[in-house]
Amino acid sequence: MSLPLPQQARSTTRSAPATRSAPAVRSAQAVRSAQAVRPISFPAPPRRTLAAVDLVPTVAVLPEPWSRRCVEVVVVSVALLTLLPVLVGLALLVRLTSRGPVLFRQVRIGAGGRAITVWKFRSMVVDAEARRAELESRNERLGGPLFKIRADPRVTPVGRWMRRLSLDELPQLFNVLGGSMSLVGPRPALPHEAAAFAPEAAWRHAVRPGLTGLAQVSGRSDLSWSAALELDLAYVARRSLRLDAVIVLRTVPAVLTARGAY
Repeated sequence: MSLPLPQQARSTTRSAPATRSAPAVRSAQAVRSAQAVRPISFPAPPRRTLAAVDLVPTVAVLPEPWSRRCVEVVVVSVALLTLLPVLVGLALLVRLTSRGPVLFRQVRIGAGGRAITVWKFRSMVVDAEARRAELESRNERLGGPLFKIRADPRVTPVGRWMRRLSLDELPQLFNVLGGSMSLVGPRPALPHEAAAFAPEAAWRHAVRPGLTGLAQVSGRSDLSWSAALELDLAYVARRSLRLDAVIVLRTVPAVLTARGAY
């Protein structure tokens, strides 16, 4: 199935309220000033049932130039060799400070709407998933299917520190090396989150999910769901090596300032 060309005429999200939050304003400014991206619209993809995951919309995967993948493999290989002492140190820190495995693996939705396994350093208590239902009423990421709490009681002390600096996501460099993720792209969603996406939101999956992305350098969890979605779809429509380089460079100050990280 070929991917239809995006239409530039109408917005990808529902109309925003009259009063916009500061993060939403910043995200819109980031798109206009840095990438000059206008709102885009995608047609609704078909839906089917995937084995072992919820009902998730599926889309055709955009072709990827070989040069992009070559650059990605080289960059990630150098990063893994450079960060090896950091990875070992973090693994020991997690192992010695809380009960449970060092690594946490989770099924997420990758390119085309297919399930992938994503790796992270464990930053929560071992029964975190079982305790999520009791915390749903405290969700701070309103207006969409994502779940975020600024002071999540399931997060360990070491996990809170790792999350502020995004260190818990470093094992995903192996996902990138293996090809299930990319250095840059929309963050991979959980199956039940992806199943709740509006039809146009499924086009986030037309590219491989990323370790960082346009939404991550524009406010992360401080963004509203509609603002983050607009940035993700803008990236899908305008993906290029130059845009990837800009996002990677902007990731460094975004991580160091921990804006929107929790």
